[in-house]
Amino acid sequence: MAGGRLAKDFTKGNIPKQLLWFMLPFMASNALQVFYSTIDMIVVGKYVGTPGLSAVSQSSQILNFATMVCLGFSNAGQVLIAQALGAGKRKEQNQIVGTLFSLIMILAVIMTAVFLGGQKWIMDVMHMPEESREYALDYLVICGSGMVFTAGYNMVSAVLRGMGDSKRPFLFIGIATVVNLALDLLFTGIFKWEVAGAAWATIIGQAVSFIFSLVYLYRRKESFGFDFKKESFKINRKYTKMIAKLGTPMAIQSGCINLSMLFVNSMVNNVGVVASATFGVGIRIDDIINKISQGIHYAAMPMISQNIAAKEPKRATRVVHWAWIYSGILTVVAMAAYVLFGEQLFMVFSDDPLVHEMSWEFIKAILYMFPALAIMRGSSAFIQGIGNAKLSLVLALLDGVILRIGLSWLLGIMLGWGFFGFVLGYGLAAYGCAVPGIIFFLSGVWKKQKVLADDI
Repeated sequence: MAGGRLAKDFTKGNIPKQLLWFMLPFMASNALQVFYSTIDMIVVGKYVGTPGLSAVSQSSQILNFATMVCLGFSNAGQVLIAQALGAGKRKEQNQIVGTLFSLIMILAVIMTAVFLGGQKWIMDVMHMPEESREYALDYLVICGSGMVFTAGYNMVSAVLRGMGDSKRPFLFIGIATVVNLALDLLFTGIFKWEVAGAAWATIIGQAVSFIFSLVYLYRRKESFGFDFKKESFKINRKYTKMIAKLGTPMAIQSGCINLSMLFVNSMVNNVGVVASATFGVGIRIDDIINKISQGIHYAAMPMISQNIAAKEPKRATRVVHWAWIYSGILTVVAMAAYVLFGEQLFMVFSDDPLVHEMSWEFIKAILYMFPALAIMRGSSAFIQGIGNAKLSLVLALLDGVILRIGLSWLLGIMLGWGFFGFVLGYGLAAYGCAVPGIIFFLSGVWKKQKVLADDI
């Protein structure tokens, strides 16, 4: 198969072994990526206190919304690249990479303009606690100004995932994590720049990582499969339409989930700064577990795409089965860790005894979400891997809008369950994606769908 040294052929070989060794670097990369953003919360919690912790957790969710929208389109490019690779279309792969790069950079600039222009409105909509407002504005403006670096790193990682490379993304995020940790301690701990220091550490770390990734890949452009010529960055109308068609539902799915989290955050913020900080810490801990298991999704999706494009549907379905097995094992471990060490995990982020006391309400509610996540790692990877844009859109709206916001409002406000109800509604929404996804996969109706690679 064409594609060079950075590309891997998943259309033959031992599936459980391939998936295992392919997913482990992704799981490590995602763990580092979460740790990267978690460092800010830990350092701010220690040096600034609960108001700063609330500010970073809330602003991070706002920024993550933009990041996930860009990632949705990056993942669409990943599917096209994987299918082009599976079909042996090297020239088309180069055009897809160049188009994707230009589109993501334009989108990142637009997102930056939105953050800088609407910063105060965003704070009002979020019902940001007054004690945290100025801190939150600092973090939002500084990190929002560097969206091109955040989006760029995720775009490069998505391209490499599509080519079957999981080691380089781990290298790039590792560089960002080391830089961020060092600067966090310097700016916030020593220079006493408070939340602004954590924001500067974050954006500088992302910039260093993105620039390094570009230099690294340029020097290996032959094996990377992209020539970096000026004309190659020209936006191809055909692939723009394909990325938009597939990426819009993915972006909506990612964006809606994060947007719904902002709505839930807004409801929680009305309870007070302690609830806001507790929810922020809880979501961060949940994000660590979620992102690690998402490494299985990232590995399964290009493997599925390649095999579908190579007319190997049986291998594609076996990838899903093994994704379920691996994610099931990880889910059991994660739930045990929550039950046995939950409060200790919250103590890492905050010294506030009120946050520790409220943490068990979060833990008891969030545990209901984990079985759904185990199912989603296989079925969602399959839906995205075969390029089913319509179903992705339906599941995005069901999970991210109807259920996540609706259930949190119903349980937290209408039934009067308060903080516990908000978290429970947030967690149960995941079944809106998991249940239809597994039904779609097991039904076999997807066999009638046209393969995207035929149009590339």
